[in-house]
Amino acid sequence: MVQCASRRAFLGFTAAATALAGSRLPLSAAVQAEQLIDAHVHVWTPDTQRFPLAEGFKVSDMVPASFTPEELFRHTRPVGVNRIVLIQMSFYRYDNSYMLSTIEAHPGVFRGVAIIDESQADAPKRMRELHARGVRGFRLYTDRAKAEAWQDSPGIKAMWNAAVDTGQAMCLLANPDALPAIARMCQQFPRTRVVIDHFSRIGMTGTIEASDLDNLCRLAKFENVFVKTSAFYALGAKRPPYKDLIPMTQRLLGEFGSARLMWASDCPYQVQGEHTYAASIDVIKQHVPDLSEADRRNLLQGTAERVFFS
Repeated sequence: MVQCASRRAFLGFTAAATALAGSRLPLSAAVQAEQLIDAHVHVWTPDTQRFPLAEGFKVSDMVPASFTPEELFRHTRPVGVNRIVLIQMSFYRYDNSYMLSTIEAHPGVFRGVAIIDESQADAPKRMRELHARGVRGFRLYTDRAKAEAWQDSPGIKAMWNAAVDTGQAMCLLANPDALPAIARMCQQFPRTRVVIDHFSRIGMTGTIEASDLDNLCRLAKFENVFVKTSAFYALGAKRPPYKDLIPMTQRLLGEFGSARLMWASDCPYQVQGEHTYAASIDVIKQHVPDLSEADRRNLLQGTAERVFFS
């Protein structure tokens, strides 16, 4: 998720490149036959009796009112996406029950990124327990001030240390201004896997700032940092087929290599209004020019598989 008025209170965030005529190379039969992975999806249920919302949230915050796995599959399966990384939805906060029940109900299909309270002394123990239930990462919301405060947070440091042993990732929904402070954390915890969501939301204002992209690319020197090329609906011109985001994607390919990039949709927000699931995945399937078969495989499957399904 990148922007939604009903979620801003919890997230605490305030929310030109030239379009390229990319070559439309078809996805090979070999890649089509394999299980493509969407590395970032939210699900929720209208059953708030069994799965209550966290304090401060109300049913009207759930837009759309329902986005269950069955509703998700209607978008994913027609385009060959059969494995999915679930990101804990903000209005459940620390109660990961619905995500965990979804993972359990669909063996082999889902992995999870949970939200836990890092201030609790048992957070590392909780991380290990959740690993056994399919959780491969933990979501942290951050802007500059929050990321700088991590240096004084024993709980955050305990999580980043524990993640080395569990192999779980710190998955950051970060504003661009947080990137320098994130770099300091990566320097301090070089063995911790870090996944940057949604290009670090560069371009959410409508403009892809060169200084922000430079700061994101500086993280490439840390071998355990990965980036999601995702949430196309919310960045740059915010219009399909999203070709204005291709130069940023190409820059990241040059800096990180495809083995540290992964595609994701950010459903259900990617499938609202004029935006479609197919338009999102087609950026990688068809529109990025001169993308090799190996690079395409990494973006659509290999990288997310190594980070979340291993």
